[in-house]
Amino acid sequence: MKLNYKPLGKYIQPVVGRNNDLDDLPLVGLSIQKKFIPSIANTIGTDMSTYRIIERNQFAYGPVTSRNGDKITIALFTDFDKALISQAYTPFEVTDRNELDPEYLMMWFRRPEFDRYARFKSHGSAREIFDWEELCNTLLPVPHIDKQREIVKEYNAIQNRIAINQQLIQKLEETAQAIYREWFVEYSQSWDWTTVKDFCIDMKSGGTPSRTEYNYWNSNDIPWIKTGEIKNNILIQAEEYISNE
Repeated sequence: MKLNYKPLGKYIQPVVGRNNDLDDLPLVGLSIQKKFIPSIANTIGTDMSTYRIIERNQFAYGPVTSRNGDKITIALFTDFDKALISQAYTPFEVTDRNELDPEYLMMWFRRPEFDRYARFKSHGSAREIFDWEELCNTLLPVPHIDKQREIVKEYNAIQNRIAINQQLIQKLEETAQAIYREWFVEYSQSWDWTTVKDFCIDMKSGGTPSRTEYNYWNSNDIPWIKTGEIKNNILIQAEEYISNE
């Protein structure tokens, strides 16, 4: 056994509660992105007492791995206090959260290495199954609970920054599209379109002024249009300028 690695079965137990009271709870399923999602199953005429109840900070996973590509469907439930889940999934929970933090465990489940391990340990001819026993035999590092929570805190901070950056990128993309529509779709009909040669006294190729001479490039006297800009077909403004010197 690896140093400081312990079998997961020491820290988890299955959840066996069913919807015997026919509670009106949200019905959820699992995605290969390791998230709970609203179920789209048609439940008209279905005996809802056979569905299992899952509660906040409990897990569920799909033992059948042969139809999920390279990933195993497993997730930590945090959306509601309670929900219903199909009997096709196996719900389970951490027995003592002062020994193993559920969010820390979910971080472990998100690793590609865990997916590969689960697929390797799956068995069956018609369909491959990663059963409960194999899940319990999975080895993982279990540091002190304070260290686990520290790791989770740092991970969540990074994920929050990523989410904020993605929102910023989305806003910038929307702004760029709006500017494009304003300039090239809404206003372009009133523009006069011309070519470079129509407003140039002379066009010829030649050497580039020395870039080591600061005085050549420190003003906006003359637009310096490069070949690469001409190939763009539409030119709004030169990227560089040179001085009259």
